[in-house]
Amino acid sequence: MKRILAALLLALLAGCSLLPDQIDETKGWSASKLYNTAKGELQEANYTKAIELFEKLEARYPYGPYAQQAQLEVAYAYYKDNEAVSAIAACDRFIKLHPNHAHVDYAYYLKGLANFIEDKSLLANLGEQDMSERDPRAAREAFETFKELVTRYPNSKYTPDAVARMKYLVNALAMYEVHVARYYQKRGAHVAAVNRAKYVLEHYPQAPALEEALYLMAKGYAAMNLGDLSQDALRVLKQNFPNSAYLTGKAKQEEKAWWKFW
Repeated sequence: MKRILAALLLALLAGCSLLPDQIDETKGWSASKLYNTAKGELQEANYTKAIELFEKLEARYPYGPYAQQAQLEVAYAYYKDNEAVSAIAACDRFIKLHPNHAHVDYAYYLKGLANFIEDKSLLANLGEQDMSERDPRAAREAFETFKELVTRYPNSKYTPDAVARMKYLVNALAMYEVHVARYYQKRGAHVAAVNRAKYVLEHYPQAPALEEALYLMAKGYAAMNLGDLSQDALRVLKQNFPNSAYLTGKAKQEEKAWWKFW
């Protein structure tokens, strides 16, 4: 009798665990119903719910016609929900699984965008913070992803926007290096400052930040008593930016210590 009561008690406890909010309302849904409901949630900006439904769709119908599209939709939902890491992972997975898919160019584009939103704070609050501790990894990865899209799919409808974002990223990365160089120079780390400025010259020669990078190189070399190198940097600055503010008489007056080599 005791054993029977114990079994009944266990059964009751098990039944109590199946609360209404734990019941899967999507059980038995078709792939099309899962997909359309998920799309509706996505359009209503209910991203968490949309992701849940798209993932259920792929798990239940992994080889159906909706599965591949669901993988792209999940990546987009993560992107819209500001979950950049998850969006990038979803894009990478789609690219790996479907390298020849008709919309794989969109996966590259979306991956670039996800890295791009991670980069939004690259030049934010650059003031007096320790710039040597900032990491522009996301900006570089966004650039490389957009570059791959442009190279692989030059006729993609996403390519023009990717090119525009690449131009922005080049300028942002160059400016980041200049900020780092300026940070080091203010603290007397002239070798480090010159190296970061040289990086701009070598990797971003078309970026507007090159003007200040050359100025910082000249100033850094002068601070290290390397007059010939300082003059070389100034010569390049004058050739490329003949009207630069860094070459004006006012600048000379304010920077007497390093202009002595010019």
